[in-house]
Amino acid sequence: MAVSSSLVISPRELRSDLYSYSYQDNSKTPLVISLLSSLIDRTLTRNQRISQKASPASYSSCGGGKTHIFDCREIPDLTIQSYLERIFRYTKAGPSIYVVAYVYIDRFCQFNPGFKISLTNVHRLLITTIMIASKYVEDLNYKNSYFAKVGGLETEDLNRLELEFLFLMGFKLHVNVSVFESYCCHLEREVSFGGGYQIEKALRCAEEIKSGQMIVQDPNHHHHHQFAEILL
Repeated sequence: MAVSSSLVISPRELRSDLYSYSYQDNSKTPLVISLLSSLIDRTLTRNQRISQKASPASYSSCGGGKTHIFDCREIPDLTIQSYLERIFRYTKAGPSIYVVAYVYIDRFCQFNPGFKISLTNVHRLLITTIMIASKYVEDLNYKNSYFAKVGGLETEDLNRLELEFLFLMGFKLHVNVSVFESYCCHLEREVSFGGGYQIEKALRCAEEIKSGQMIVQDPNHHHHHQFAEILL
């Protein structure tokens, strides 16, 4: 059962959020998360429509062999919105990190034209790019093992995803100011249509899966986090 709600974001609100975000323990979820979630959902819908029109053999042959490392065994029972909110809740990654991750995803798709974002690979792609973006943007970061627990992966799996991603990207991770601003402007254009961007969110009643809880403490951060177990 899904409960739908909507969120209207104006370009001014988004710009303020992107450039003037306040980092606090009780910080509200960055607006860019809702927008990025909506953009990815649209990409997923488009790719699913294309795959349904194409023959299974021709579509499956489009993906590069090395990019299959991002395919998970089972599709997680988390919406993109819920997954991004989960990452924010446990890492407090600010808006700039999600923008840089968005840049990385765009580059990755350009460098690997056979790769198609799908329900089987999007979660692994997101946790990998957000972790790498966090390392690029921030001076202090959680360890890979912590990001792995947040994302529902084994540490060894996330390590392999990170390494493979770097090679598939040709280690081209630099994002200068003009590139960063151009992607911010693109996001602002998305919300400027009609004076505001109406984002429809499907929130599952079983959100954040309460079936299992575990306590994790990172040695670099003197506080505890509770995780709902997920497996990618």
